Amino acid sequence: MRSAMNNASSPAEENIPLIQVLGLTHAYDNGTGPIVVLREVNLGIQRGEMVAIMGPSGSGKSTLLSILGLLMIPTAGSYTVLGRDVLKFDRSSQASFRRTYVGFVFQRCNLIDTCSVYENLEFPLIYAGVKRSERPARIQDALARVNMSHRLHHRANQLSGGEQQRVAISRALVNNPLIVLADEPTGQLDRMHGELVMDHFEQIMSDGDKAVLIVTHDAQVASRCTRVCLLEDGALKSH
Repeated sequence: MRSAMNNASSPAEENIPLIQVLGLTHAYDNGTGPIVVLREVNLGIQRGEMVAIMGPSGSGKSTLLSILGLLMIPTAGSYTVLGRDVLKFDRSSQASFRRTYVGFVFQRCNLIDTCSVYENLEFPLIYAGVKRSERPARIQDALARVNMSHRLHHRANQLSGGEQQRVAISRALVNNPLIVLADEPTGQLDRMHGELVMDHFEQIMSDGDKAVLIVTHDAQVASRCTRVCLLEDGALKSH
């Protein structure tokens, strides 16, 4: 899997979408009948794209993000990354895929409150097998990009909500992921730090190898993306 999805694209991969979902559907039974959350979503995302997903609350945006991060399995449809059907990976391979290739920015920061900022960023590096000697520089670089270097040794529960969100963004990016999935990443930030985060996302995709997918209600955030997709009642209306 690693050789098939390394960050440097081969000539054969140049025209293959980094992400391709076809007929993606997700439903659950609430006891009275099926509730359809996603309805046959088709979406292709190329390397170097930053795509905004917009739509009203309850339209399926976060569910789509969870499926792309393999945190949830769809009821139907396919999901490929560089032509590989990741839904067919076994659980161990899916976990390895998430750990190595996907960076999550959750709506809730999900930091470990009693651990330091350094420790929160070190955990994903440990899981990815990064050498101890390489971790400090990668952590410091990730924090510097969101102006949080001065909080390196503070516990997460000593930070403000906005600071926690910036640390969570750094944690998502510290492994240099191929795919960044962000759920309202600027929702808790003031405008200045929101712009800083978007600057960093643009840097990530500027080398043409990676893709960023952002769920947002913020039109200004969406305006900085390469394109905007609209989800309504679980169906993709534009892409």
